[in-house]
Amino acid sequence: MTETTPPPMTVAEFAAALDQHIRPATFPVTIKMLVPGEPLPPKTRRPTEMGFQTAICQGFALARRYGWPIAIGVEDLSCPLAKAVFGFAPLVDFYEQGHACAGMYTATPAAGAMTEAAVDKFPYRRYEHIVVAPIQRTNFDPDVILVYGTPGQVMRLVTAALWKTGGRLAASFSGRIDCADAVITTMQTQQPQVVLPCYGDRVFAQTEDHEMAFALPVATMADIVEGLEGTHKGGIRYPIPSFLRYTGQYPDHYNVLNDKLDDARAEHPQSAREI
Repeated sequence: MTETTPPPMTVAEFAAALDQHIRPATFPVTIKMLVPGEPLPPKTRRPTEMGFQTAICQGFALARRYGWPIAIGVEDLSCPLAKAVFGFAPLVDFYEQGHACAGMYTATPAAGAMTEAAVDKFPYRRYEHIVVAPIQRTNFDPDVILVYGTPGQVMRLVTAALWKTGGRLAASFSGRIDCADAVITTMQTQQPQVVLPCYGDRVFAQTEDHEMAFALPVATMADIVEGLEGTHKGGIRYPIPSFLRYTGQYPDHYNVLNDKLDDARAEHPQSAREI
């Protein structure tokens, strides 16, 4: 009998597995980069049509908190850093020489240039729009899935990602331009990424102090779900179960009371129970 290859995992199946094993408080989001001329998916909102411009991290927040599919092009984009690294505008000397970083994130422009050079980037005009949608309302083939959650939830996803391969998950952080970490690095490496929300994500997208994020290429969905199921069977769960089978320690005067209660029970073993 010839073995048949199982059909690829759907985004809906992956969403159900996330809900079962991770239970994130906000919607996981799907992300797709659209090349020039590629049409927007149906029912996608544009920030400029709603009267404002947005940062890409804000787009993540609109999708994960409001449940809105959002498309962002250069006209919609307020963040110059995202405009530069996503290739919506050509790179300029002011950026590459570190002046947008110096004095805020680095002591000097030279140090800032090192920081900017370390950010993964798309070439100019490779893509025209980024589309972000809540996972349950995805009507396109995404490139990346991004899950915001607690450190415990992100830990579950890390252990799931390592279920088949073992080892460690590599990640790097700078505290800025986390949209590049989530989307560009994930697409270029085709490896899951732990994402530390940057300063702008916290200011403009209102990401909270207890939140982190985890990004994965869509091609790894089935492996992540297999890892979630395998580690769950192995005892790695979320919510993380507390160990509760222990005897508590009490203040000395509580222990004195406990001794007196035990003595009273010994003196009156047959006392009638009050009704």
